[in-house]
Amino acid sequence: MKDVADRIGVSRQLVSIVMRDLPGASDETRRRVREAAAELGYLPDASARILRGKRSHQLGAMFTMHEPFEVDLVEALLDAAAARGYALALGPLTPTRAPADVVDQLRAQRVEGLFVLSTGGEASRLKVPDRVPAVFVGGSTALSGADDVRVDNAAGIELLVGHLADAGHTRIAYASAGEAANAAERRSAYAAAMTSRGLEPDVVESAYSEEGGAQAAAELLSRDELPTAVMGANDRCAFGIMATLVRAGVRVPDDVSVVGFDDSSVARLPFVELTTVRTDPASLADRAVEVMLRRLDAPGADPAGHRQTPVLVPRGSVAPPRA
Repeated sequence: MKDVADRIGVSRQLVSIVMRDLPGASDETRRRVREAAAELGYLPDASARILRGKRSHQLGAMFTMHEPFEVDLVEALLDAAAARGYALALGPLTPTRAPADVVDQLRAQRVEGLFVLSTGGEASRLKVPDRVPAVFVGGSTALSGADDVRVDNAAGIELLVGHLADAGHTRIAYASAGEAANAAERRSAYAAAMTSRGLEPDVVESAYSEEGGAQAAAELLSRDELPTAVMGANDRCAFGIMATLVRAGVRVPDDVSVVGFDDSSVARLPFVELTTVRTDPASLADRAVEVMLRRLDAPGADPAGHRQTPVLVPRGSVAPPRA
């Protein structure tokens, strides 16, 4: 600030007033200060500003970097928070960064609240101080009494099973994602949707990854007869299923139809054309930020429980069952 002040011949205090958007400087002075700051490449120290203030206007996000849906949701949270005057501090989980480490890192940045997109395991092991409200977003298992903003997994699975059943499929397998976020909810919804139609559920173990899909497809290929349709736990899993079947000489969708969940970038590839269900990260993030700001203003309010209904996106990976 002293460099900026010396450049245009004003006091450092006046530069501080302008950079902090406080009253006490004329429009002309503000223009000159900002032009000088731009010429010198000066930016206010955000960390110092946070330390000086009673509020940090920072929110934190804990997530993994290998799930396309979570990455899209973090990008949407950045925009939704900025639109309301908040910054978003990122806390990615990695094999060497446990949830406790991420929470400590974000607390050190004085976040006022925490968005939890993933816990890296059981939510019961996540420890968040009471003074830092947590909003669970997207589908990670929420702590009891916490705000929970997620995709309606049951509605999405019902759309997919209904779409396959309407095409004539009765032998529909489901590649589950074990204990991962949303997995139990989607697996239960699949079983309910099949049973309600008088169909036999057929669950094979998998994961939210191409490798998991390949493992599920290998198990199906080892059987005497393939199902006529396979549902992946998400789009990555479905892509792994599809690629493994095709490599084994099984035609998709002529021999086996394949569907996913999330409508991620892989589903939209022209050589994949995966039928799936689409979620809206932007509106989900917008609701999550609204819930967070409500929690900051009213800590004792009843917990929010929002469910976003996905939309079916039919593409070329589904056809009537083989003869």
